[in-house]
Amino acid sequence: MTQQQPWQWDEPTWRGHVGRVRAGRPLRPASWPGGARVAVALSFDSDHETPALRDGEVLPGKLSQGEYGARVGVPRILRLLERFGAPSTFFVPAVSALLHDGEVKSYVDAGHEVALHGWIHERNTHLPAAAERDLAFRAADTLERLTGTRPVGIRTPSWDFSDHSLQIIRELGLTYDSSLMADDDCYEILADGEPTGVVELPVEWIRDDMPYFMMDRFGSLRPYTPPRGVLSIWRDEFDVALAEGGIFQLTLHPHCIGHRSRISVLTELLEHIAAQRGRVWFATHAQIVDHVLNGKDLPR
Repeated sequence: MTQQQPWQWDEPTWRGHVGRVRAGRPLRPASWPGGARVAVALSFDSDHETPALRDGEVLPGKLSQGEYGARVGVPRILRLLERFGAPSTFFVPAVSALLHDGEVKSYVDAGHEVALHGWIHERNTHLPAAAERDLAFRAADTLERLTGTRPVGIRTPSWDFSDHSLQIIRELGLTYDSSLMADDDCYEILADGEPTGVVELPVEWIRDDMPYFMMDRFGSLRPYTPPRGVLSIWRDEFDVALAEGGIFQLTLHPHCIGHRSRISVLTELLEHIAAQRGRVWFATHAQIVDHVLNGKDLPR
């Protein structure tokens, strides 16, 4: 039988696709801890060598680009976060954690959160259900062993859900996901119209460093926005989040933002944010989700 084209679908079919994973009740709290006006959720995807390994790129050049993230980017980032007293969330593929001995423990020791980001930065939407589930559970077990704490959140390596991802997230008992884009603030994820209890802390490509700074020497991918042009975008995103009383969430990669011209931009952004003094609550993704669910006045 010939597969129908989307324009041939009947209404139950296209409604079914749209409704499979959907945004449910909004979870913006009435207030943030300590009287803050905005919650700042900084996150770092410590991918390092794993995207190259995932694609079978094993020559030293590409791998060294990822190694820079662990060798240079991470130390710079940790120093910067300490300067601003900004607890953050590090989403770490398990293979990255295994390659760089002690790195994930250093995150925890500095007061940051370590969360799931796949096994080897696999493209989870291309995997059979059993393989996706096996890699997710292996990754959770690995991060728990290396950090002493079971992860409570996930960012899928492809920023998307397969037909099986949400069920795997629920089987893992995770509190939140940070891969979808249906809001600026937290919401509960629905599965076929039913509440799941899983909180989404949304991402967006606008608030990610890679679309602005990625480089592929054999393809057409080139950085197209000057670093201070990106600073202007992110500063505007923060300013509106502050005005609305919501969340400013940012996704960064040590091998990308860790370079000199780019860490300078992040420094200027954090100076702009910190100038708001008591109006800003820096928090991990897990702390923010805990607050929107339970309204706890968490330590700042």
